[in-house]
Amino acid sequence: MNFNELGLNARMVSRLESLGLIEPTPIQAKAIPHALRSRDILGIAQTGTGKTAAFGIPLVVALSKAEERALPKTAHGLILAPTRELAGQIVQSLQGLTADLRITLVVGGKSINAQARELARGTDILVATPGRLIDLMDRRAVDLGKTRFLVLDEADQMLDIGFVHALRRIAPMLGKNRQTMMFSATMPKAMAELSRHYLDKPIRVEVSPPGKVADKVTHSVHFVAKDRKQALLIDLLNGHRDDRALVFSRTKHGADRLMKHLDRAGFAATSIHGNKSQGQRDRAIAAFRNGSVRVLVATDVAARGIDIPGVGHVYNYDLPNVPENYVHRIGRTARAGRDGRAVAFCAADEVSELKAIEKVLGMPVEIAGGRAWEGIGDAPGAKNGRRRRRRSSRRPEWMAA
Repeated sequence: MNFNELGLNARMVSRLESLGLIEPTPIQAKAIPHALRSRDILGIAQTGTGKTAAFGIPLVVALSKAEERALPKTAHGLILAPTRELAGQIVQSLQGLTADLRITLVVGGKSINAQARELARGTDILVATPGRLIDLMDRRAVDLGKTRFLVLDEADQMLDIGFVHALRRIAPMLGKNRQTMMFSATMPKAMAELSRHYLDKPIRVEVSPPGKVADKVTHSVHFVAKDRKQALLIDLLNGHRDDRALVFSRTKHGADRLMKHLDRAGFAATSIHGNKSQGQRDRAIAAFRNGSVRVLVATDVAARGIDIPGVGHVYNYDLPNVPENYVHRIGRTARAGRDGRAVAFCAADEVSELKAIEKVLGMPVEIAGGRAWEGIGDAPGAKNGRRRRRRSSRRPEWMAA
């Protein structure tokens, strides 16, 4: 199959060919024809399969047909993304698809006054993180009343309690007669409920079972005491110093501490998380991309925006509290058909997280080192089979995006 068969016009097909895109990926082949017919779309596909083009191509085609220019402070289309990095990459992808439409990026870490001035001219496509968009709405710098297209990218990542409240504020501001597309790599129950509320008779397109990760990823787990994780990580990283490695920490402060420890151990390392300024995040990603940095330590909020070829290893230094986040972490490796390795570290109080991940994967994770903890209740640092968590009143990390 080629893009001609999907109902695209010759101009768009020629544009895609100039980008080296000849055959659509499975998610593109299934989603684009329905999207071109203005149907609401619920798309499920693993990361690295071309979801951005699956909604970007029909969005550009539809808006290119519109003769009406965007009025001041308005946007014809709105794309919401969970992180600054992902939002920036969406803009880059859209700019490759068209030179005629005005595309505006609004994210945290940049001057809000400059963004307000840019929005004052009006835009065809507004790509935004929820927190910054709400800030601009509060300033009355943007009017979504004429927005006819809404895209929620990596929707499951945005389903934390903070984003649900944000979406409840944003969605009613949009035009009632609109097309909505929601894309994700996983399909938690909460997202199904969200789709029923915001999508109108959507077409569900799915090219892999929810939670399925790339076939070329090998999974392994090391059972290791928490205070031995750093030493184990250094030992494993020493085995492939020339390869790019992405290491996931559960907290921002933990990411910085680990990065400094790796730096002292002689690794070219940097970190990225929601407390970093946009300039710091951009420089970290650029250094990781060009190879001057070989180890990038990140939190989950950064996982969705890292699209860098050649990441051979993903280390789950801390197992995620939300098992579906494991899928998104692992999606940073084995992209575009390459091989990749996913290595998890499981401390005594993380056994329940490992079991939840195995349930999402539908298979056990191979033990590469250590001895499995006998039971959650018997493991050091655990009590009655449950970990104690403190509630936090801090601003959700997406608000810093």
